[in-house]
Order: sequence, then structure tokens, then C-alpha cells
Amino acid sequence: MQPVPFVPWVWRDPSWADEPEHDEAELARRPDTGLIGYEVEATDGGIGKIDDDNAKVPNDCLMISTGPWIFGRTVVLPVGVVRRVDHSERKVYVDRTKDQIRNAPEYDPDNHEDYRRRTGEYYTESYRLMPPML
Repeated sequence: MQPVPFVPWVWRDPSWADEPEHDEAELARRPDTGLIGYEVEATDGGIGKIDDDNAKVPNDCLMISTGPWIFGRTVVLPVGVVRRVDHSERKVYVDRTKDQIRNAPEYDPDNHEDYRRRTGEYYTESYRLMPPML
């Protein structure tokens, strides 16, 4: 059996779609907008929250405001790193460590294609090197 390939730009956790008042076409456009303000948890602790300006990045990304954790830096994560979403706790759990996120390519809104290439390569490689989650 071959492992499922990691695709950084595709949601793996469908729980964000549990709200029945939205139709599939609407959810496909911006499934992330309902997550603004949610806390974001790496495998080793909190890293910040979904930024109010999340709509400024493509819908296959999440803009995270890190606060003082990375000197007030804003990071952009591909949605493929989302392990699960807990709506009752208003938390998004990602399957990367704080260091993996800290070392990711910095978001460049002026050169989106290069950013996507570098970020896709970075997270795909980090996924390949991760031990399997139980």
C-alpha cells in the first residue's frame, strides 16, 4: 500500500464544513473565513491566531498572527498542515512544530508564485521527514 501524498494546498480536515447553512459551492470558495480569530496550535504549543486579514491570502492558505512568539511576525501556512479544527474551542490544530513553522519561507505578497513554490517544497519535505502520527 502506497502512502497518500501530502498536498500542501488541500484541506485534509473537513470538519470546518460541518455548518449546514452553507452550500458546497460557497464553502469551496473560502472555507477559512469562518476561522478568523481561532487560536492555532502546533504540535508543541500555541503559535498565534488566524489573522483578521486572512482574506488577503489565497483560500488555500491561513494567515497567522504570531504575536510576540516570532517577534510579531505574520506567517502564512498552507491549509494542508491543518490536522483538525475544533469549533467548540475555536482552535485550529496543525501537524507541524513551532520550529518548522518558524523556519518556513516568509510570505511575500509581491511574488506569490515563488512563495507558493518555496512553501510547497518546504512543507512537502517536512511532511516526508515526519514520523507517522498515531
